[in-house]
Amino acid sequence: MSSDVPELAAHLGYWLRLVSNHVSHAFARKLATKDVTVAEWALMRVLYGREPTPPSRLADDMGLTRGAVSKLADRLVVKALIAREPSSVDGRAHTLALTGKGTLFVPELAALADQNEAECFAQMPGEDRQTLARILKDAVARLALLQCQLNNQREGQNNG
Repeated sequence: MSSDVPELAAHLGYWLRLVSNHVSHAFARKLATKDVTVAEWALMRVLYGREPTPPSRLADDMGLTRGAVSKLADRLVVKALIAREPSSVDGRAHTLALTGKGTLFVPELAALADQNEAECFAQMPGEDRQTLARILKDAVARLALLQCQLNNQREGQNNG
């Protein structure tokens, strides 16, 4: 075997994947007790506090395909957590919004997200967590991932 092939652990992506998988799986287990997936939670959280929103806008904001948002919406409609309504602007289009049940449920799920984050990163000093968050956000920006969401966050920081 050639010695010019680096070990798997020599790649930063390897370590990112390990941490990401651990955090995501731990959160998925918590959400499963509430009959919600991580992807469903993400859509609900994006809808929280928003006016009814077209699925295409949600897809752009979340970095998902329109088909993925549609599938998530279908599942959440069946669970009565979101509603699909005709657009007030274009009768051929529709919007998505949290139902009353969904709106009440989001803070409960957010508490699970906070609990998961605390458990997964409890041993990391606060300053290190802030540094890690900054590094990851910078990487997302450089890779032009979730562009709409990053622009919205920057606008909020500049206005706050």
